[in-house]
Formats: sequence, C-alpha cells, structure tokens
Amino acid sequence: MSIPATFHDLNGKSVFITGGGSGIGASLTDGFLAQGAKVAFVQRSDASEFCDEMEAKHGVRPLFIPCDITDMAALKSAIDHAAETHGAIEVLVNNAANDKRHAVEDVTEEFWDWMQAINLKAYFFAAQAVVPAMKAAGKGTIINFTSISYMMGNAGYPLYTTANAGLNGMTRSLARDLGASNIRVNALAPGWVLTQKQLDLWADPISLASHLERLCLKEHLVPEDIVGGVLFLASDVSRMMTGQTMVIDGGVVVTG
Repeated sequence: MSIPATFHDLNGKSVFITGGGSGIGASLTDGFLAQGAKVAFVQRSDASEFCDEMEAKHGVRPLFIPCDITDMAALKSAIDHAAETHGAIEVLVNNAANDKRHAVEDVTEEFWDWMQAINLKAYFFAAQAVVPAMKAAGKGTIINFTSISYMMGNAGYPLYTTANAGLNGMTRSLARDLGASNIRVNALAPGWVLTQKQLDLWADPISLASHLERLCLKEHLVPEDIVGGVLFLASDVSRMMTGQTMVIDGGVVVTG
C-alpha cells in the first residue's frame, strides 16, 4: 500500500522511531523513507533483514540501533547516536508498546513497573532527550502512540490501558510546556490493527467478526492504514495542531 500524498517538508528530516522494525513501526519506517526522511529506529529484536528490504526498496538504509527501551540510559544513547548520524532529531515517534494480556490478580510490582516502563516511562524520557535540540532549532514534532483500548474500557490488560490514558495526559501537558518553543506534541490512537502479532495471538475468527460489526468502514485495519496520519502529524501541514489525539480506528470509538 502506497500513500497517495507527498509531504515535501519531510524530505531530509531526521526521524527517530521506537519499535520501528516490526508491526506498525515497520510501516512507519517505510513511509518516512518513501518521503525522503532519514530514519533511525530502535527495537530489541534483530531488524537487519528488514533494513535490507528497506535499502533495496528505497535505495537508502534506515539506521537500526538495538535497544531495550526499558533501559533509559540505553534509549538516550540510541537517540544521541541517531542524532550524530542523521543530525538532530526533528521528528520523534514513540511507537513501541506491549499489550501483553494479564489478570488483575496476577499483577506484581515487577510486572507493573515493566509495563509502565515500556508503555509510558520510555515515551517521556525519549521526549526529554530530543527536546534540547528541538528547542535550539526552534521547531520539532513529537508523536506518541496510544490506543483506543482505554477509551473503550477494554478488559484483559488494565496496565496497558492505564499507560494509554497516561500518555494522553502527558501529551497534553508536554504540548503546553513545549509550545512556546514551537515543539508540537500529539498522540495517535489506532484501533485494532492486524499486525502479525495480533494475527498470531488474538485474531481468532469470532473476535474478528465481532469487531468488524463495530466498524463503520467494514474492513479491518492493517499497519499501512496508520502511516498517513503519522506523516500528517509530522509534517508542517499540521503546523497548528498540538495537544490532540488523532483516532484511526475505522469508526469504532465515536460510534460505538
């Protein structure tokens, strides 16, 4: 799926994506490269084969930096490495997340801390790491991935929905704190996107059919469906949009 639009101002931009080598993140890396951006990304698993594919497709290789984003020092180091290679980060996409299912009774302090580190804490400290250079440049864009799951009050992963709700509050506050420096901060909340992980673990026929009934647009979302919204938020096309949450879910949240 190709994006039927060109965001000319993204050409040459230094973009940093967490979790940019698989799932939605891989489509984001692909999408930014197609716009001519310089993309660096982190994730725990090896993404060398994906980088080979992107280099063959776009003629330029994304910078893959192995990193566990629950290690804040390693995350900051990765951001510094990306800035040294591509120039100061102009667009930060906090995409990496973990929606591991869990029961209330089974949550330990260790699991709580791990889930919040991945789904909330890393987002703040990644933003903190890019802010000085964005302030120096007088411009920057931060995009935080959240989810419609907390809006819907979904069961089965209360720590994930807690982090999602926190991300929306953090997005609004950062937008206020950083707006005077012309740094825009927005959130993007996808619906149920059928990544390979979702297909492998939770997308059984009954669940898929039930979810499809709730969609206004009768087609399940795929990772490529999220790319256009992120490019829009990253581009100066949305230059006066900040502190907002964009929902891309096929029409579930507002309509039921």
